[in-house]
Amino acid sequence: MRETLFDKVWDAHTVRELASGQTQLFIGLHLVNDITSPQAFQMLRERDLKVRYPERTFASVDHINPTDGELRPLADTLAEEMFVAMERNAAEVGIEYFDEASGRQGIIHVIGPELGLTQPGMTIACGDSHTSTHGALGAVAFGIGTSQVRDVLATQCMAVERLKVRRIEVDGSLGNGVYAKDVILHIIGQLGVDGGVGYAYEYAGGVFDDMPMEGRLTVCNMSIEGGARIGYVNPDQTTFEFVRGRPYAPAGEDFDRAVEWWGGQASDPDADYDDVVSMDGAAIEPMVTWGINPGHVVGVGQPVPDPAQLDGAAAAGAAEALAFMQLDAGQPIAGRPIDVAFIGSCTNGRISDLQEAAAIVKGRKVAAGVKALAVPGSQQVRREAEELGLDQVFLEAGFEWRDAGCSMCLAMNSDKLVGDQMSASSSNRNFKGRQGSPTGRTLLMSPAMVAAAAVTGEVTDVRTLL
Repeated sequence: MRETLFDKVWDAHTVRELASGQTQLFIGLHLVNDITSPQAFQMLRERDLKVRYPERTFASVDHINPTDGELRPLADTLAEEMFVAMERNAAEVGIEYFDEASGRQGIIHVIGPELGLTQPGMTIACGDSHTSTHGALGAVAFGIGTSQVRDVLATQCMAVERLKVRRIEVDGSLGNGVYAKDVILHIIGQLGVDGGVGYAYEYAGGVFDDMPMEGRLTVCNMSIEGGARIGYVNPDQTTFEFVRGRPYAPAGEDFDRAVEWWGGQASDPDADYDDVVSMDGAAIEPMVTWGINPGHVVGVGQPVPDPAQLDGAAAAGAAEALAFMQLDAGQPIAGRPIDVAFIGSCTNGRISDLQEAAAIVKGRKVAAGVKALAVPGSQQVRREAEELGLDQVFLEAGFEWRDAGCSMCLAMNSDKLVGDQMSASSSNRNFKGRQGSPTGRTLLMSPAMVAAAAVTGEVTDVRTLL
């Protein structure tokens, strides 16, 4: 058939083609969080509509919840109202809600895979742009807006345009101190923040074959930052072993049958693609953003670019970014002082991320004047980390060890930059104001690189600390 995974999953979930040219697509798994769902539920009430398949929808609070142990009711009255709305909406319609008391609360894109809700061959939607994360398990997953959240709640379907598929092959082997975050930042740097518009990205090649599932989750998470609405990796043995035994995964003979079907969803060896791009994994070094979008990125050993060497909009964008970031063209990115170090988010808040950072932090101290936060992506990740003693490693170094949540990634809670502080962050966006201050500045990098910056007080090549 020469079909990609995207084609197979899309066609299997197509209800009909609409006159608009869009597809009416059935959504197998719907995830809701605290930002877009309260408004969507209110839209249902105003139209006297019911939730069509409540058993296919799961909810968690992640963006607004404090990570510093603050108890309910929250001092932030708006956040408290959103908490109450989540609780009421889930109870009224019978949606399973992972709150703090459940022991399963966390960032929705962390708990979906860790609970086994995310499975190969699914269509998955969530009112959050980083839903592309779930494609790491061979799903077709994308973020949607509030009105589409309403549509999925009411019908379990949505109208969406079919995408083209670009295969991104990264072969070779990654060097020491180079992680999945560096891979996706390199890809975005090469293809641009708009390069994936209209595409689903299929990640392939030796680097992805060898990459653990949590690394694949990191890469797929940031597909949206490269303009692609969807990013996925074909399901393989790594995928199957990751899903095995998780609470919502099939078990016994059902699991064996599922694996057979999941394997069949992978792209055919001779599948047709709209575009193919090849890259050399061995050429990737630890990456750091220098500007105000994830495409403003260089290797840690490279200088900040000079707008005079760029053309048109790229030159103007670079000049704006340098002025905002208070950087000079041509200066090394290494050595830039930082004020805050943040390890966490749906991009890099999993157990392997904390392990990689702790390996750098152990036996060292956070530099004077640096505020450092380590924030697990879920309650389960927090428990695992504490069982391994990672919390003590961070605490002894001078980090704050926090509760599960999005924390400083979007700063819809008390974790915010102040003034023009410079942040070394393992999150996914370095937009102006993203981390809570309109003048705050963000340098994106891997958790290990954030750890290196935390203990040295400046952007540092983590390879010198390994």
